[in-house]
Amino acid sequence: MTARAIAAMAAFLEERGVWGCFVTDHPAPPRRWLDSGGHHSLEPTVSLTAAAAATSDLRLMTNIYVLGYRNPLLAAKALSSLDVVSEGRAVIGIGAGYLRGEFEALGASFESRADSLEAAVEVLRSAWSGRPVTSAGDGWAAREISPLPQPTQRPGPPIWIAGNSGAARRRAASFGDGWIPFPAPSGLARVTKTAAIENLEDLARGIAKLREECEAVGRPMLSEVCFTPFSPPGSPGFAEELFQCGELGVTTATITVGSVETREHWVEEVDRILEAVSP
Repeated sequence: MTARAIAAMAAFLEERGVWGCFVTDHPAPPRRWLDSGGHHSLEPTVSLTAAAAATSDLRLMTNIYVLGYRNPLLAAKALSSLDVVSEGRAVIGIGAGYLRGEFEALGASFESRADSLEAAVEVLRSAWSGRPVTSAGDGWAAREISPLPQPTQRPGPPIWIAGNSGAARRRAASFGDGWIPFPAPSGLARVTKTAAIENLEDLARGIAKLREECEAVGRPMLSEVCFTPFSPPGSPGFAEELFQCGELGVTTATITVGSVETREHWVEEVDRILEAVSP
């Protein structure tokens, strides 16, 4: 995947009226996980920058960026830089992560990944404020650090928090700008160490609990809920499920195009999906 290919694909999506594109985050995936169906990815901010250069309106989303893999000030710098070069189009989907081997390879603590995420969000927002940052974490200490540039979006790019668990949902309700649940049959839920979401009823219950948790902390219901439909893209029930997701409160649907051999096949597949959901 080259910058030229990313640019062409991003420009095509924008031309078709698609809201945004996303890239996941696996800097050091274990071979065993890859062999069992896992995937690698390009570095998110690098690939999204290539997409930014070829577009003017397409939103650029990390889905998801594992904050525990990296120093939070480095993350703040990379993400604010993406927002600056894209003129304010970054959407920061974040999660705690679940691959122990990846954490260990990167010298990060798997056991404290939830605490690391919560602390990192504080650092991101502090760094993006324009005020000097004084903070400390495992293996780092910042004293009156001035991270620049500030992001174009003020007070910073929206942060959407991923995960199906009650803890992830409570984080979203407490300090997130959006929530990213995802389809997870019981087997996948065990692997990813989260709660199962096996059908639309499970999703509806999760959104209802999110509404209650927002109210409990004195915040309005989050304006963004992002979800990947259960039905295969373009399948007979796909459009109806998208409508049902919207009725439940989903505002953004993420869709992954299956494995294709050429960019031309990818274009055909995207057009097929868009045609299936057109009014």
